[in-house]
Amino acid sequence: MGEFFVYSLFTGTLLFLFPVFVHIDVYLDIRENKTNFSVRLFRLVKVAGGYVQIKTDGIVIHLSKKKAIFFPYDKMFRRNKKFQISDGFQLYKFHQIVETGGSQTIWGIMIASALQSAGGAACAVLKTKHPFLSLKNGTLLAEKACLKYSAQVAIIFNGLVITIALTKRILEVIINWIRKKRLTAFSKKQRSN
Repeated sequence: MGEFFVYSLFTGTLLFLFPVFVHIDVYLDIRENKTNFSVRLFRLVKVAGGYVQIKTDGIVIHLSKKKAIFFPYDKMFRRNKKFQISDGFQLYKFHQIVETGGSQTIWGIMIASALQSAGGAACAVLKTKHPFLSLKNGTLLAEKACLKYSAQVAIIFNGLVITIALTKRILEVIINWIRKKRLTAFSKKQRSN
């Protein structure tokens, strides 16, 4: 019984502190108006996948043939204070490829070279700030008219950082609630005097 507890505690602590790798693969085809995506843990366990469609009134994320989530534009672009936990996540890998058409025209070649130059400059700036980051940028020219984008992103986080961020957010909510209660109690006292 005691050995099971020690092994469980050791395994739980290891999983709590061990980095978790989340791999996201995205493929966007402008002509098809679809974005295919896949989210995997350690590149082995599939968490989510499907495709995204852009509609006139919002974005639809299709997770399966029968399940979809709709995000209307008017609710997406409102500014509210939402819980952001992005500080707990660290970008580890970002590889992208842009495929454009027009390999037979000078404008197509100029657009492809401009995209390659912009991506290379962005990679250089990111590499100086984050030397551990794996960055790759590529541009392909196709004969047919197309605009396609694919990216592979890897993000690292661990349970400790997520727990600290959640605890911080919960404490902020509690402190704001206490302040609001004190303020309303003080204003009621002022009115009675």
